[in-house]
Amino acid sequence: MKISKLTLAIATVLGASATSGAFAMDLYVDTKTKQIYAEPGRGRELMGSFEKVQGAPAKTAEKLDTAEIKAIREDLALKDNAIKALQEHKEESTGPKSVNLKLNEKGIQFETADKNFNFRLGGRIHADASYSNDDSLVARGTRTHVEANDGTEIRRGRLEFLGTFYKDWEFKSQVDFADNLVAIKDMFVQYNGLKVASLPLAITFGSQKQAFSRELQESSNDMMFMERSLMNVLNEPTVDRAIGLNVATLNKDWTGQVGIYGDTVTANTSNTTADEGWGINSRWTVAPINEKTKLIHLGVAGNYRAPNAADSVNDKALSYSYETSHMSNLKVLDTHAITGINNIKMVGLEANGMYGPFTLGGEYTHTWLDRERNSANVEFDGWYGEASWTITGESRKYKTGKFYKVEPNKNFSFKNGGWGAWELATRYAEADLNSGSINGGRMSNLTVALNWYVNNNIRFMADYNKVLEVKNPQVTTVTGGKPDNLDVFMLRGQLAF
Repeated sequence: MKISKLTLAIATVLGASATSGAFAMDLYVDTKTKQIYAEPGRGRELMGSFEKVQGAPAKTAEKLDTAEIKAIREDLALKDNAIKALQEHKEESTGPKSVNLKLNEKGIQFETADKNFNFRLGGRIHADASYSNDDSLVARGTRTHVEANDGTEIRRGRLEFLGTFYKDWEFKSQVDFADNLVAIKDMFVQYNGLKVASLPLAITFGSQKQAFSRELQESSNDMMFMERSLMNVLNEPTVDRAIGLNVATLNKDWTGQVGIYGDTVTANTSNTTADEGWGINSRWTVAPINEKTKLIHLGVAGNYRAPNAADSVNDKALSYSYETSHMSNLKVLDTHAITGINNIKMVGLEANGMYGPFTLGGEYTHTWLDRERNSANVEFDGWYGEASWTITGESRKYKTGKFYKVEPNKNFSFKNGGWGAWELATRYAEADLNSGSINGGRMSNLTVALNWYVNNNIRFMADYNKVLEVKNPQVTTVTGGKPDNLDVFMLRGQLAF
C-alpha cells in the first residue's frame, strides 16, 4: 500500500508522543475510514513500526517537519486552484454562451453553443463582359447612331451581413458596390417565433423583394442565365425590392405570403407635396411532387399598386424598357414615361418541372394600368419558357418555392480528377408593350447558356442572346429595317459565399 506524506506526518505526531526514546509501536490504517489504530483488526492494514529516537521524531520513509507539511498544503492548494481554473475554462469554451467560429463555403460564421445568437459574413462578385453586333443601328425615325456599350463591368459586388438573435429574430443587411456606387438591397428584420394552426410564420419588415414571380424572387447567384428574362421588364419597375411588411408561411410542399409595401429605400423627392405610393401583393406556390430528383412546381401571384401623387413608382416616372445587356444603353423596347396612372394591377402564373438533370418551366405576367379619365387604360404582358440539362447528372436544388444553383457532385480539381458540374440551358421569351396610344414595342428573343460550376462558390457563365422578332422597335437599321438579327454575347465569372 502507498503511504502519503500526510499519513506519515500523522504517524510522526503519534510516534513523537511516545514516552520512551526506544519504544516502538505498530500502527494500522482502516482501508475504508482511513483511521489509524494501534491494534490489528478487520479491514486494517499494517502501516509499519514507528518509534521515537532520542528526542527526535522517528520516521520510516522520510523526515517531515513543520515547513514540509506547510509546503505540502500550499502545493495542494495550488493544484486545487489550477483544477478549478481548468473547470471554469472548460465551462466558458463549452457552455451555452461559448462562441464557435467556422469558415466554410458559406463564409465566416460565429455562433453560440446554445444557438441563440449567430452572425455570418457573406458576399458576391459578378464580373461581366459583353459584346453586341449593333454597328448599323439608329434611333427610330432619326439618323442618330446608337449602339450598346460593349466592354467589362462589375455587375454585382455585394457584402452581406446576416444573423440571429434569441433564435427567433433574424436580420439581413446587403449592400452593393457595383458601378462605383453604394446601393442598399436587402435590409430587413424577420421574426420566426409564431405559429398559427401549427403553421410556422415568418414576419419580415424592411427593404425586401416583394411577393411576386419566382424568377424575381430567386437570387442572382442561382439563376441559370446571366440576366432575367424579357418578361422581367414588367416586374422590375413595380414589384422588385421595396420597404414593407411581409407575412409568409414557408413549408416543404407549399408556400403562401402576403405583403404590403411602400416605395424603395430612396425617399420620395420627385414632388415634395406627393405622398409615397403603396402596394399590396401575394404569392402562393404548391409542389404536388417534391422529391430530390423529381418535382412539379405551380404558383400564382397578384399585385396592386397605387403610385404617388406625382404618378411615380419608387420615385421614378413609370416606364417599361428592355436593354440588350445591363451595361447597355441600347433600348430595343421603351414605353417612355407613362402619365395619369391611378393604379397598377398585375397577375403572374408559374409552372416548372424537374426530372433528374432536366428542368422545364416558365412564367406569365399580365399588367393593367388604370389611367385617369383623359387617358385610355392600357395593358401589357410577357412570358418565357426555359429548359435545362445538367450534363454531369446533378439535379437543381429546390426549397420553399424557389430554385437554387447546381451543386457539383465532384468539384473541379486537376489533382483529384473532378470536373465540377456543367449545365446547358435555353430560354424563349416575349414581351408586348404595345397598347392603346403607347407603342413601346413588341419583341421575342432566344437565350442559350452554358454554365460551369467549379464548386459551390465559383462558377463561369456564357450567354448568347438573339433578337428574333420586333414590332415597333425603338431602334432600326440605317435603312429603316427591324433589328431582327441583333446578337449579344456575355461572359461572367462569379464568386459567391
